[in-house]
Amino acid sequence: MMLMAYLSYMLAELFSFSAILTVFFCGIVMSHYTWHNVTESSRVTTKHAFATLSFVSEIFIFLYVGMDALDIEKWRVISDSPGTLVGVSGILLGLILVGRAAFVFPLSFISNLTRKAPHEKVDFKQQVTVWWAGLMRGAVSMALAYNQFTSLGHTQLRGNAMMITSTISVVLFSTVVFGLMTKPLVRLLLPSPKHLTTTLSSEPSTPKSFIVPLIGNEGEPEADQNNRNARRPTSLRMLLTTPSNTVHYYWRKFDDAFMRPVFGGRGFVPFVPGSPTEQNGHQWQ
Repeated sequence: MMLMAYLSYMLAELFSFSAILTVFFCGIVMSHYTWHNVTESSRVTTKHAFATLSFVSEIFIFLYVGMDALDIEKWRVISDSPGTLVGVSGILLGLILVGRAAFVFPLSFISNLTRKAPHEKVDFKQQVTVWWAGLMRGAVSMALAYNQFTSLGHTQLRGNAMMITSTISVVLFSTVVFGLMTKPLVRLLLPSPKHLTTTLSSEPSTPKSFIVPLIGNEGEPEADQNNRNARRPTSLRMLLTTPSNTVHYYWRKFDDAFMRPVFGGRGFVPFVPGSPTEQNGHQWQ
């Protein structure tokens, strides 16, 4: 499993693709297919191994950011103009705020247009939480800044030093300030878990509920399933009214007919007793 993830990273680097997105989607595919083709002991070992690697990588990222922030050479180049540094850092931070909002709020609005039930829509408080939580930037931003403005890890050019130090300032500010304020903001904007559980349990299950695509129609009597299938609209009408549900419906048909029988997956490989993942997922089958 580790070699497959590393292979996706190497292929992305070879073809000049985004290695981060490549590994991310590789993880999605492996979770859907590969995870169900290994034994229970392999799943436990893999789970703890990746958790350990993730923890070590996170420590390394913050060590890298902290040690690089105290690299005196690039700060000495712009030491005579601290006001310019503050101004450039403020502009960068403002552009990050505006850019993040330009994606989160319009996409949430478009998503809400396809949902009729109020409890299925993304309300404004949830949108603010998503917008705020995505503002923290770390080692990736610094690596991009170094890749763009220097090739040796340091620079003597004033303009390049200004951009690198401004990036470090934004990273430190967003990590410390936004990171410390995320938890209080979530408590302020989002309902408590008890209230959320009560809301979800009180809402009726509808064909467009976020739970229905997971459990399907297996809990319904055969007559109700036949009536539901008889009332199913045409494919074009489904796509226009509920595009997300329509795409999911046809993907599940394709996945069950071709992908999972070939590559394996839940329900298409022998059940492994005792696996925490399988036990949690088996109740949806």
